[in-house]
Amino acid sequence: MTRMLFLDEHTKELYARWHEEAVRAVASLRVLGGRSPEDAELTALVGELTVRSPEFSTLWAKHPVERCVSALKYFRHPEVGELELTFEVLTPPDDSGHRVLLYTPDPGTGAEALELLARDVETTGPAAPVAR
Repeated sequence: MTRMLFLDEHTKELYARWHEEAVRAVASLRVLGGRSPEDAELTALVGELTVRSPEFSTLWAKHPVERCVSALKYFRHPEVGELELTFEVLTPPDDSGHRVLLYTPDPGTGAEALELLARDVETTGPAAPVAR
C-alpha cells in the first residue's frame, strides 16, 4: 500500500488529504524499521521509494516516528465523492505481523456513500471477493 501511495498517481487521487496519509505512512514505516532493522524487504522498499519518490524522500529525511492505530482517513471516490472514515488497526496477539484494518463511517460522513457502493456490488457483483 505504501508503494502505491507514493508511486501510483491514481492512488494519490483517491486520498482527499494525501499529504496527511503520506506522513502517516512514513512514520509507520519508521516504527516497523525500528522493530526489525534487518528486514530486507522493508529496506528494499525504503530504498525504492527514496529513489523514485521525491515526496517520500523528503518525508523520510524528517524522521517521523508514530505508531498510528486509529484516525480519520479522507477518501475521494470517483463515483460517490468524498468519504470520511475512521480506521482502526487490529493486531492479533500471535506476533505474526498480520494486521486487520477496520474502516467505519460516522453518520453523515460516508455511510450513505458506502451503502450506495454496497448496493452497486450486490447488483453487478464484485470484481474480487468482498469480506462482509
